[in-house]
Amino acid sequence: MELGVIGLGRMGQIVVDRTLDAGHDVVAFDLDPEAVADAAEAGATPAEGVGDLCDRLSEEKRIWLMVPAGEAVDATLDELEPHLNETDVVVDGGNSHFEASTRRAEETPAAYLDCGTSGGPAGAHLGFSLMVGGAEWAYEELVPVFDAVATGPQGHDRMGPAGSGHYVKMVHNGVEYALMQAYGEGFELLAEGRYDLDLEAVSRTWNNGAVIRSWLLELCEEAFREEGNDLGDVADHVAGGSTGTWTVQEALEQEVPVPLIYQALAERFGSRAPKGGRFARRLANRLRYGFGRHEITRE
Repeated sequence: MELGVIGLGRMGQIVVDRTLDAGHDVVAFDLDPEAVADAAEAGATPAEGVGDLCDRLSEEKRIWLMVPAGEAVDATLDELEPHLNETDVVVDGGNSHFEASTRRAEETPAAYLDCGTSGGPAGAHLGFSLMVGGAEWAYEELVPVFDAVATGPQGHDRMGPAGSGHYVKMVHNGVEYALMQAYGEGFELLAEGRYDLDLEAVSRTWNNGAVIRSWLLELCEEAFREEGNDLGDVADHVAGGSTGTWTVQEALEQEVPVPLIYQALAERFGSRAPKGGRFARRLANRLRYGFGRHEITRE
């Protein structure tokens, strides 16, 4: 296949690399010339702008956007619009709100696929988990690329109509908040409890055969190994929160109780108060670096 990729940050570059590794052709553009140069060095065809990227693609264009959610997506679509028609497909791989994705699917001349992307830069070698919403024919057209970018055929699926991909990813992130909070509280009790425990050893033991084993638990082990049993100078400050807020708002609208997700979101907001100090939130801060390479706030 031939794929145009717009947005070559951490996640966009992984899309380029995995697509190239699978034997497909890539045309790449970013506002940062150095990012374009890196993509070209990896084997992509560099483009000087959105229009140039479209000119370099074949008649039926397949384009993947990996730009920040919000205004950047709309601005990119505005630039793309003169170059698109109903035979083209555009994938939005960012963390857009599902209602914005539904609107964009109606307004975009091409078929619009909203693609919730999970796995983070740290999971680049494994591939992502892709939750896709939009027209079935457009999804089927992109299956070779989804196979390349995901963990294989089992790592992606069409969730339903436009908006459903980002809707599922939104709820995924809410679940992620609650899981991080649960691990944080458990390790806080172990850290403050009656035994002098090696938390790296606890993490490793739990992650080999225990009911609660997971990638997040692997990242707990990494955090204690690299930062120390007391997490060193990792601050009680957990950034992020937009997708968790959307999840709670949707739960209120649908009258579905999500107390664990809500409490995890509240703890995240509470971590930004000046007093702070909770071990659980400090671990959550470090875990966000583990899976997403988000900056670690330190004291």
